[in-house]
Amino acid sequence: MSITPAGETLVVEEEAPRGSTLPRYLLTKAGGALVSLAMVVVVGFFAFRILPGSDPAINMTRGRRVSAEEVERLRHQFGLDQPLIIQFFNFVGDLFRGDLGWSYVYNRPVGDLILEGIPPTLLLTGTAAVVSIVLGLWIGQRAAWKRGSLFDKGQTGLALIFWSVPTFWLGLLLLLIFGGGLRLFPAGGMVTAGTTATGLAWVLDVAWHLVLPVLTMVAVVYAQYLMVMRASVLEEMTSDYLTTARAKGLPEDKVRTRHAVPNALLPTVTLIFLTAGGLIGGAVTVETVFSWPGLGFLTFKGLDAPDLPLLQGTFVVFSALVIVMNLVAELVYRLLDPRLKAA
Repeated sequence: MSITPAGETLVVEEEAPRGSTLPRYLLTKAGGALVSLAMVVVVGFFAFRILPGSDPAINMTRGRRVSAEEVERLRHQFGLDQPLIIQFFNFVGDLFRGDLGWSYVYNRPVGDLILEGIPPTLLLTGTAAVVSIVLGLWIGQRAAWKRGSLFDKGQTGLALIFWSVPTFWLGLLLLLIFGGGLRLFPAGGMVTAGTTATGLAWVLDVAWHLVLPVLTMVAVVYAQYLMVMRASVLEEMTSDYLTTARAKGLPEDKVRTRHAVPNALLPTVTLIFLTAGGLIGGAVTVETVFSWPGLGFLTFKGLDAPDLPLLQGTFVVFSALVIVMNLVAELVYRLLDPRLKAA
């Protein structure tokens, strides 16, 4: 507070330290992520128990002549005869201890099954994500620069067609054509059955099995990056700094790659993180079609039983990955956008 020459009192408010907003922002976002994860745990537990025919004891004894006492013995063995609320609190307590339960079908800890399924899923979705991002960004920026051309119309139209195609249908079509008819690629699995290959031969075998699943995921996903990149570059094309770059004598290719594209990447980078978690969750259909031994195929096997602990475990893991990637996307967006840094 200070007094002016005219005798008026001038109140000056002190600004809060700018650095203090970042911890508060991180805590707010992390708290929101934890609330979302808690809701996932609740929904994941109760949702699978209201499905028709979700009694594992009955399903495990289906087709066999067993007495009602034996079915009840199974239900007691798996704790299914306890009140639902008691089962829920037991489930939450086990989660805090890192125990995801015991698989009814595989007769193994669910955590071990998930750990075995994570590497194949990450290999599939990671490869598909890299190819989709590179392909989508490259075509998107070129289509925007050639707006209205045959290349622009053809590529955007083709991408939208693939985007609208059901993933399982496209996967089955590619499997029938290239796996069954032409026999250019394996019909399923991650490696050739009975193979003893090691080293480079094993890597090539896995890559050979990876082609069709990756192609299926890329065809459905890359349109998102293409359309967002195209729209972002179109917005930048009317900017004054591009006119200045042209006035300096830069050729169009350098104007696009050095100036327009870097400034158009911000929304696309955010989209990459937002869709990464969903891409992992979307692997369920592709892994099922191609019998890829990842978390998606494991989830399908759990649904077929149904194996409640396995379904709960995969659901929590998938949802946690989506929540974490969304949190990372918000943090990255804040780092990349100067306007949010200064807020």
